[in-house]
Amino acid sequence: MELKQYQREVIADLGLFIERLEKDGRLDVAFNNFWGDKGVSLASLDHAYLRPYDNSVTSVPHVTVKVPTAGGKTFIACNALRTIFEKQPTEKPKVVAWFVPSDTILKQTYKNLNDPSHPYRQKIDSHFGNAVRVVDKESALFGHGISPTEIREQLTIFVLSVQSFAANNKDGRRVYRENENLADYAKLYDTMTKRVEGSDETGLIQVLSYLNPVVIIDESHNFEADLRVDMLKAINPCFILDLTATPRKKSNII
Repeated sequence: MELKQYQREVIADLGLFIERLEKDGRLDVAFNNFWGDKGVSLASLDHAYLRPYDNSVTSVPHVTVKVPTAGGKTFIACNALRTIFEKQPTEKPKVVAWFVPSDTILKQTYKNLNDPSHPYRQKIDSHFGNAVRVVDKESALFGHGISPTEIREQLTIFVLSVQSFAANNKDGRRVYRENENLADYAKLYDTMTKRVEGSDETGLIQVLSYLNPVVIIDESHNFEADLRVDMLKAINPCFILDLTATPRKKSNII
């Protein structure tokens, strides 16, 4: 399974934005210049979707891919991972927090990404030398396949539902609790490690924050509530890629 022409253009635009960010150093400037390079002035544009850069998750690149329904958002995201990680420090663990809007989509996404015969997984395997581990929340809470040593040697994709990772419900609070299965991570923290408010040092959300993951948000128009933005900040992402056919006003569309 290969990218269609418009999908290749999406990946190319993502790469151009990252290159522009490396050159300009500031997210708002890079976003304006990215569109300026295409002949579009955001400052003078009166458009329902294209607006100056919104920095809700401060200092973290946060961009949106607007893809029509059935346009292959998941396959685009699978290909985008290589483009994003190519610009990350080589010593940085390759970790992805892949959020989906419902348990139904979670099961489907986890099944497809975890299946070595599925085109999504085959594409990721080809980009990351077959060193790939896909885990759901329950596996992560048990520490299966995500020890510090394993994390350093593979691309790790956490497939997570938005609802089950929110601090305002009982199930979501589980990721904040003390977890002996993840105790090895607490030994790695130093004074520069960002601490997650309300989390034990061995809580899954604290471990994710320490790992500073790339975040993929499927159907991101469902992710706008303030509590969810706070949760996103707690995870401490290094890059956020939204996927949606119907972006909200705060979306930074590339």
